[in-house]
Amino acid sequence: MIKEQTRETIIMHLDKKDFEVHDTDRKKMSIFRIIGQEADRLGRECYVIGGFVRDLFLGLDSKDIDCVTIGSGIELAESLYKRLGRRRTHLSTFRNFGTAQLKHTEFDHATGTVIELMNVEFVGARKESYRNDSRKPVVEDGTLEDDQNRRDLTINDLAICLNAARYGELIDPFHGIDDLKAGLCRTPLDPDITFSDDPLRMLRTIRFACRFNFHIVPETFEAIARNRERIKIISGERIIEELNKIQMCERPSRGWQLLWHCGLLQIIFPELAALAGIESREGRGHKDNFLHTLTVLDNVCRMEREQNRKPNLWLHWAALFHDLGKAKAKEYDEKLGWTFHNHDYIGQRMVLPIMRRLKLPLGAEMKYVQKLVGLHMRPIHLADVGITDSAIRRVMFEAGEDTDDLMLLCEADITSKIPEKVRRFLDNFKIVRQKMQEIQEKDDYRNWTPPIDGNEIMERYGLTPSKEVGVLREAQKNAILDGECENTREAALTFLDQKAKEMGLSSKGSL
Repeated sequence: MIKEQTRETIIMHLDKKDFEVHDTDRKKMSIFRIIGQEADRLGRECYVIGGFVRDLFLGLDSKDIDCVTIGSGIELAESLYKRLGRRRTHLSTFRNFGTAQLKHTEFDHATGTVIELMNVEFVGARKESYRNDSRKPVVEDGTLEDDQNRRDLTINDLAICLNAARYGELIDPFHGIDDLKAGLCRTPLDPDITFSDDPLRMLRTIRFACRFNFHIVPETFEAIARNRERIKIISGERIIEELNKIQMCERPSRGWQLLWHCGLLQIIFPELAALAGIESREGRGHKDNFLHTLTVLDNVCRMEREQNRKPNLWLHWAALFHDLGKAKAKEYDEKLGWTFHNHDYIGQRMVLPIMRRLKLPLGAEMKYVQKLVGLHMRPIHLADVGITDSAIRRVMFEAGEDTDDLMLLCEADITSKIPEKVRRFLDNFKIVRQKMQEIQEKDDYRNWTPPIDGNEIMERYGLTPSKEVGVLREAQKNAILDGECENTREAALTFLDQKAKEMGLSSKGSL
């Protein structure tokens, strides 16, 4: 539902963003009133533009504010900073880009952290021209009209004047309000020029369509398909920023489907695109693994909401990666039909090179995704063929503190159209979770390490770093996980002494 856009209601919404002013009587004023006063004092036109205005009419709260002025944005930001003071305001200037940022923060004494309340970015109005081989424009000073002409979508082209004489006046040259009401994404000018000039706008268009569940008008979507090869001049860092935002949408599958239909996915993420389609042989086909993957991703996002969990970007990526190995593992067996043996292990090996190419983090986040991709079949196998304490201990040991995320991913992976099969798996998953809880209460295998480490093994049996040390450590771990040895130091030493004796090693006594 689009909010009313009369000047009076716009002013009412603008004046809700108040700020304590310290230059006079320490009264609170709207941040937009203050910006407008400074712009008037400098003799400048000034407008709030873009996402904040769009979200205002959509009834969404936004703490990121973009202001455009006719002239120097840095000069206006510096003037405003002097008035607001340094107590809760921080100024950053980027002179190479002609922009400045003012961040308004407060200290949360309860958590001991600084909370960002408002982020205002200032830039001078500009017009741009581009070369065919670069997305870096030749920038010149311009008018508000020039600035609106260069923007990506009509819904992001709305501007509201902040100067006192015209405070709250809406400037909507491309009927962005009408597109907001209709739920449409379209470019202000010729879409071929818009996307060729700055190919990142193609991804932004798809991201906004995904975020708001809007429809991309045919001429705009067709232009994305025509210009898709231009995405190759965009840096990986800029591309992944948009993909991460798609991943954090309520239903990210819509964004990935749009990327596939326009051909961008095949360029950006060919391994995911390779999952699309169904191959049949002897009248036997398999499910479309691309659509299945997107269903799993949406299921993860839905289950997070249902369980009041904070959205986890890396769990979303794990869901998108979990079946990537199927394209390589796919084989046809005359008896079994289509098989995807070891696709979990193949997919796990694919994670690092793909995340490196996509410019995703290669530290703890990458290892987390690898872990979940490699383990995602284990709980499903448990639920299908039988649940033993030994198998559950092993899953908990390997998943560690990410066991709950693994279980959520596995439950999201149940996408069968056969109700009885879904019910059976969900019932078995309840048993798996119950046994995990029982084992967790008795002995924490999520953060467990065997009682006797490698250094103690070397000292006890007079060894140097060698294969024998590894054999003893692995035997100890397996014996405890399999329930053959109690998870205590004394029991582990007794087991190791017996194992060492079988290997022809002698103990040097108790440690």
